[in-house]
Parts: sequence; structure tokens; C-alpha cells
Amino acid sequence: MSTSTIVWIIVIAVVVVALLAALGLALRRKRIEARRVEAEQIRADTVAQSRQVRQREALAEETAAKARAAAAEADAKAAHATGLEQRASEHRSVAASSREALDRERERADHLDPDSTRTYDPQDRPRSNPTT
Repeated sequence: MSTSTIVWIIVIAVVVVALLAALGLALRRKRIEARRVEAEQIRADTVAQSRQVRQREALAEETAAKARAAAAEADAKAAHATGLEQRASEHRSVAASSREALDRERERADHLDPDSTRTYDPQDRPRSNPTT
């Protein structure tokens, strides 16, 4: 092999290595740029998703507030119902006492009346004794 052939082989090898290096750099730059574009797209998507998340958070807070209001209303109604039950119980107690007093007065009147043939009926209805 002659010297010029060796020189040409070395020059061609250097050119091929330089071309491969340039191609590698170009591919690397392209890959980096593609990653930059992808990252920017992800950032843009997160901005849009961030708005949606804020809306969902606001909706969740609004729903929680409604739930608290409903619970407070339910508590108030339960307290009112308890009060009504207590008043009803008091009314029943007074009515029972009044009923007992009425029944005692009827019995007393029946005992005092020499012509009375009625007997005491606990259901508030005087009834006649069958004498015949």
C-alpha cells in the first residue's frame, strides 16, 4: 500500500467519524428539543388540570358546607322533636291526673246518689248495672 492510499483511508476514516459525531450531536439535539416540547405540553396540561382541581375543591367545600348545614338543621329538628315529645309526655301526665280526678268524682257522685245504679267504667263511659 502506498502512502497516499493510507492517507486517504485515514482522511476518509476521520471524515466518517466526524460525520457520525455530527449525526450523533444532531440526534441528541433533536431528542433534547422533543423533550423540551413534551415538558412544555405537560406544563400546559397541568395548568388546565389545576383549574379543574380548583373547581373540584370548591365543589367539595360547597358540598361539605351544605352537609354541615343539613346536619345542623337535623340537630335542630331533633332537638325540637325531643322538646315536643317532652311536652306531649307532660300533657299525657296532666291528662292522666285529670282523668283520675274525674273518675274519683264520678265514683263519689255515684256513692252519694242513693238512686244510682251505675258502676265505674275506666273508659270514661258510665254504664248502668243490670238490675233485672
